[in-house]
Amino acid sequence: MRRLLPSQCRRASGAWLGLLPNGGVSERKFEEESEEEPECFEKKMQSRVTFDTMDFIAEEGHFPPKAIQIMQKKPSWRTEDEIQAVCNILQVLDSYRNYAEPLQLLLAKVMRFERFGRRRVIIKKGQKGNSFYFIYLGTVAITNDEDGSSAFLDPHPKLLHKGSCFGETDILHASLRRSTIVCMEETEFLVVDREDFFANKLDQEVQKDAQYRFEFFRKMDLFASWSDEKLWQLVNMSKIERFSYGQLISKDFGESSFIMFISKGSCEVLRLLDLGASPSYHRWIWQHLELIDDRPLKTHLREYSPMERFKEFQIKSYPLQDFSSLKLLHLKKAWGLQGTSFSRKIRTSGDTFPKMLGPKIQSRPVQSIKCAMINTKLGELPKEAAVGAYMKVHTVEQGEILGLHQAFLPEGECDTRPLILMSLGNELIRIRKEIFYELIDNDDEMIKKLLKLNIAFPSDEDMCQKFLQENSWNIFRKDLLQLLVEPHHSPPFPPIQPKKKDIYNPKSVVLDLCSINKTTKPRYPIFMAPQKYLPPLRIVQAIKAPRYKIQELLPQYKSAGVLI
Repeated sequence: MRRLLPSQCRRASGAWLGLLPNGGVSERKFEEESEEEPECFEKKMQSRVTFDTMDFIAEEGHFPPKAIQIMQKKPSWRTEDEIQAVCNILQVLDSYRNYAEPLQLLLAKVMRFERFGRRRVIIKKGQKGNSFYFIYLGTVAITNDEDGSSAFLDPHPKLLHKGSCFGETDILHASLRRSTIVCMEETEFLVVDREDFFANKLDQEVQKDAQYRFEFFRKMDLFASWSDEKLWQLVNMSKIERFSYGQLISKDFGESSFIMFISKGSCEVLRLLDLGASPSYHRWIWQHLELIDDRPLKTHLREYSPMERFKEFQIKSYPLQDFSSLKLLHLKKAWGLQGTSFSRKIRTSGDTFPKMLGPKIQSRPVQSIKCAMINTKLGELPKEAAVGAYMKVHTVEQGEILGLHQAFLPEGECDTRPLILMSLGNELIRIRKEIFYELIDNDDEMIKKLLKLNIAFPSDEDMCQKFLQENSWNIFRKDLLQLLVEPHHSPPFPPIQPKKKDIYNPKSVVLDLCSINKTTKPRYPIFMAPQKYLPPLRIVQAIKAPRYKIQELLPQYKSAGVLI
């Protein structure tokens, strides 16, 4: 005997159809509110989501087929649900997401889908603009020739990738194309035609954004002397972009081809430091590695004799000085005063006088550390201690400008270090540097104002010292809390918690110098960050170094839980 579940029954003509034990079909009438069908059942059926996610599944990275079918319809034939579904898919495009929500819906209503192969010219320089494009997949190049062939000969062409858009300004003002756009590979586009753009009143929404940019520039002291006509030229060539908290704006804004005006929120300028290139870091590492053998505190804090202090001063002052020539010159002068001819040979080998003081008199005691070493410009360093760290250089607030702080400095005075720009939740207005320079050409008053915008960022050595100070304070604070606060006693049989399969591990961003001598080390993911002109560095947030026990420094507080 086979019995059907309620979900396998079919409702038709006011009856329930089911199977009898003998295989026949039974029909049972039901009332409007019966025990077999509660009233809430109808409400659940009505509230069931009808959006089928399978309709929008596509090959990895490609535009979904169901969305392509929607875009094949005329704009007036698309339903609100279809427009909203397309709008949701397009949220992966940064340039699309930067528009206001009403404009996003209008764009989703009028877009059409196109796919072109490699070497296909999308826009030709000098032609009238009739469409603008969003790149959904692939890469295009910007060139100054007509056929785009120079993009395949240039080793470093200007490229636009997924999420970028181009051609909006030309379609809005019916201007001629300033450049040629050619596909570097098979590329998928979402295209907005000029006819649909104006027929669906997208120009009105775009004009609202332009008015907002105009009012922002007009309030700035930098453009107080500009006329409205000239300011509108700047507005028409600029564009708004929005970034969420923690989103990367630029890997190196110094080399960016854009000038950025912060219109809302703030962002941070970060610098990836190679700590191994800092003298302060080298000294700090070796000072702490002296404690790795866990000797008593008094042996480390013993007073040096005057002779030892003088030798230490000599070594630190002249670490690689060869005094053989000085000794020879002194003897020449002494013999010259005595009338002695200088004819005999003088031995200046390491047996009588050290050629270099390093091998004979060491500036630091011999370490019992057995680990892999690397040679740096500043000397040997444990391989595991060659790490990097991100440091905040500057916070950019609303109304400030980025990309012009070194524009008018001599080449020798420019700061060429890579500087990262990270959003703290902000909105900015971009404009290309070459366009901005054309607008300020022969404007002496503007150039004088821009010269005052020069920002001097701290050196890498200063930032490294700040990192080490903060790190030492954090370690001391943690040790002090452990000393003053009673430890939490866990139950005798703590529940076993399953390990989370997560990439992040707090230990992976902490350099533990205490275990640098150990042969077996815990395995955890190491976060690496590539940087221009530098090898990939292991990124750390803190360094756990060998240190004196805080009870030895504060012997009066040897028991935990004592409040100072």
